[in-house]
Amino acid sequence: MKTILYILQKEFRQIFRNRTMLPMIFGVPLVQMLILVFAATFDMKKIDMVVVDKDLSTTSRQLVAKFDGIPFYHVSQAVMDEKQAEALLLNGESDIALVIPANFERNLIRNNNGQLQLLIDAVDGNSAQLIYAYSGQIISSFNKNLIAHWKGIPEFAPPTQVKISETYWYNNELDYKWYMAPGILAILVTIIGMFMSGMNLVREKEIGTIEQLNVTPVKKYQFIIGKLVPFWVIALFDLAFGLLIAWLVFDLPIVGSLWLLFGFAGVYLIGVLGLGLFISTVTDTQQQVMFVSFFFMMIFILMGGIFTPVESMPHWAQIADRINPIFYFMKILRMIILKGSGFSDLLSEFLALCVLGVVFLSLAIWRYRKTI
Repeated sequence: MKTILYILQKEFRQIFRNRTMLPMIFGVPLVQMLILVFAATFDMKKIDMVVVDKDLSTTSRQLVAKFDGIPFYHVSQAVMDEKQAEALLLNGESDIALVIPANFERNLIRNNNGQLQLLIDAVDGNSAQLIYAYSGQIISSFNKNLIAHWKGIPEFAPPTQVKISETYWYNNELDYKWYMAPGILAILVTIIGMFMSGMNLVREKEIGTIEQLNVTPVKKYQFIIGKLVPFWVIALFDLAFGLLIAWLVFDLPIVGSLWLLFGFAGVYLIGVLGLGLFISTVTDTQQQVMFVSFFFMMIFILMGGIFTPVESMPHWAQIADRINPIFYFMKILRMIILKGSGFSDLLSEFLALCVLGVVFLSLAIWRYRKTI
C-alpha cells in the first residue's frame, strides 16, 4: 500500500508541475459547457422565408402576415416567380419558399378548397423536417381560424369537438440545452480520462523515465493503479465542475441522486482510463496517442446518441454500440439527471460498464511490458 501511495504522490506532483495540465483540467470543462451546449442544438431560431404571392388577395396577405408574426420566421423577400424563389434557395439566401397560386382566395370561397406550395432547402434533413412541421402547423392554425371567421364562430372556439392537452415530462419547457448538457458532460469526462491517462504514460517514454520505473521493484498492478487513480480523481472533479456550471448557467435540474451519478461515473472511468492506458502501451509518442484516441473518440461520440437517437441507427450499428462505453454513460447521465432514475432502472447499463471496464483494464495490464 505504501508503494502505491508513493506512486500516487509522484503522479500528482508531476501532473501539477505540468503547465499545460491545469488549463486542461479547468479550461476544457468551462469552454465545453459554455460553448458547445449553446452551439450544439437542433432548435430553429431563424427561418428565412421568401414569398411568391400570385393571388395578392386579403387572404393571402393574412397568411403571409401569420408567418411574419412568428418570432423565428423572417419573411426576407417577396418575388413574383417560382424561379426567382428557387434561385434564392439555391444561393442559400432563403430556407423556405411559400408559393401562393393565383385565384387562391376565390377557390377557397367557391370550391372550399385551396392549394399552397412549400419549397424547402433539404440539404440538412433534420432542419428541413422541423421547418416543414412548423410551417404545417402554422398553415393548419390559419385554416382553422379562417373557417371559424367565415362561419361566424369566434376564434377562441374553433369548430372541433376534440381538445388536445399536452404535457411534457422530465423537460417541461422542451429546453434543448437540458438535453445537450448531460451529453457534453459525458464527452468531457471521456476526454479527460482517455487523453490524459494515455498521454501521461507515453510522456514517461519520451523523457526516458519509463526505463527507470521498469527496473524498480514496483509491481505491474501497483504501477497501473498509480497511473489510473490520479486521472480518475481529476475526471470526477471535472464532472462535478461541469455539473456546477450546468446548474448555474443553464438552470439544469438534477432530479436523481448525485451519489448514484458519481458511482456510475467512477465505474465508467475505470473502463475509459483502461482504454487510454492500453492505447499508450501500443504507441510510442504523444502524437500517436492523440491520433489513435481521436479515432476511437469520434466513433464513440457519433454513435453514442448525443446528436441522433441510437434507436434510429441501422440494426448493425445498434449491435456495435454494445461495446461503446459512451453510449451507456450518456444514457445514464440523462436518466439520472433529468428523470431521477434509480439503480434498478440502470442495472443493465451498470453490468455493461463493469464488463467493459474489466476488459479494457485487463488489456492495459496485459499489454504493458515491465522488466525488473
